[in-house]
Amino acid sequence: MKAVILAKHGGPDEMRYGDAPDPVAGPGEVVVDIHAASVNAADYKVRQGGAYGAIKFPHILGRDFSGVISAKDADVTDLAVGDAVFGVTDQGKEGAYAEKIAIKGAIVAKKPARLSHAEAAAMALTSLTAIWALEDTAKLKRGETILIQGGAGGVAGFAIQLAKHIGATVITTASASNHDYVRRLGADRVIDYRAEDFAKSVSGCDVVFDTVGGDVRAGCYTVLKPGGRLVWIAGAPEGFKVPRGDVETLRPAVARDRAHLERMVALLEAGAVWPPAITHYKLADAAAAHRVAEGRHLQGKLVFDVR
Repeated sequence: MKAVILAKHGGPDEMRYGDAPDPVAGPGEVVVDIHAASVNAADYKVRQGGAYGAIKFPHILGRDFSGVISAKDADVTDLAVGDAVFGVTDQGKEGAYAEKIAIKGAIVAKKPARLSHAEAAAMALTSLTAIWALEDTAKLKRGETILIQGGAGGVAGFAIQLAKHIGATVITTASASNHDYVRRLGADRVIDYRAEDFAKSVSGCDVVFDTVGGDVRAGCYTVLKPGGRLVWIAGAPEGFKVPRGDVETLRPAVARDRAHLERMVALLEAGAVWPPAITHYKLADAAAAHRVAEGRHLQGKLVFDVR
């Protein structure tokens, strides 16, 4: 099969498009012929050598995908060869920047017919993360106010839609060029982080969902009301100390399972969410996609059209 292969940590040009061995279905696994794979911030951080655990080279990046089952272990009885499925690799595993992947059948879900493979790939990890963050971890309730950092991104964009479906008031940060986009997603108030300090203009939030991290983190605590919850998926600066003892700091588990993927499908069918803006790349152009992803100013998701 063709794949994007990382030979060592480094810049985007360390990724090479070439041949890799075809995977074989192990116990409880299916082999999926990948039609589309998504680019996530974790991908370039792993490539750079970030704190995501040791990897063995040569390595194939990529966590979420959509495709068609081409082979399966005999013990997998609830899926069939020919089924269109989407999913996210198990924690600590990757391999979606390729034409094929072997993965546990229990953690993939059938792709809705209304979604293209690119759309399903774009919504897999983003929806999984946002659902774990808002429903399972923050336990966001109707009538609460939430600040979502970096609203134009894939996870944050899904979170805006989910929060509105729950019945929360949604405030988000975004560059001026993305204000119309996040408003269409459902944001009630949008703050241009380049022109306005959210920490000074926002207050009384029940929940903050921080998808940006870094120096943004300190301000997130400022806007929370006593008893508020800060849920984060992007790290704070090294050595950062939580400045308040009257709020919770929570990190979602984001476990891989079919139930949360099917929750996304249910939200889609209910009209509560829809696919993000997608920028398409060929798998051979992974380096170019990573340069855009590292810039962190993209709208929606970057997706590889694999087949």
